[in-house]
Amino acid sequence: MAQDQRGAPNVAPEGQLIAHAQRGEEEAFAALFELHKRRVYSLCLRMTGDPAEAEDLAQEAFLQLFRKIGTFRGESAFSTWLHRLVVNVVLMHLRKKGLQKVSLDEVDASQEEPVKREYGDDDRRLLGSVERIALKSAIDELPPGYRAIFVLHDVEGYEHNEIAQIMNCSVGNSKSQLHKARLKLREVLRRDQRKRRASGQPNRTEEESSGNDS
Repeated sequence: MAQDQRGAPNVAPEGQLIAHAQRGEEEAFAALFELHKRRVYSLCLRMTGDPAEAEDLAQEAFLQLFRKIGTFRGESAFSTWLHRLVVNVVLMHLRKKGLQKVSLDEVDASQEEPVKREYGDDDRRLLGSVERIALKSAIDELPPGYRAIFVLHDVEGYEHNEIAQIMNCSVGNSKSQLHKARLKLREVLRRDQRKRRASGQPNRTEEESSGNDS
């Protein structure tokens, strides 16, 4: 790659890097790694809640990318294609650990009546209305399928049509799973709130972080 006058390498446009990496050029692949490593690790961390696991899974995802980059055809954005690969790696890991599997195409028979309100109405208040620590803990309790879609939509900022590509599901299923994930989060957060009240802990843990632990 060309270098500027100070000796730092000029990063080629992503499309060029992809083309060079597909021809087996290690320098181009290394540049793609640098471009995407933080977001890939962040996605793995939010889906697993474990820094060590996230590190291992990010490495596994990039190994998969190295093997499969030749199959990228540009039919979607590279970031969307890459995140589909990452999500698959993480979900496979979670399923191997024996965590509850949630199929994106599964019909929720427990709801006899469909939810009548629009998806997303006032739900974004969720992220700003609770403590970050409590929310992170609640996210960690979500089944893998719910967690993946919640992270992709509410944390990473993907639209439902993009999530549908990443998760290989329909837009309707993406919306449905996100709604169920939010309902589950509320349930977990309310349960934890009741526990804190019962144990005499204040709602704002920052004020008494060194207080009684029960």
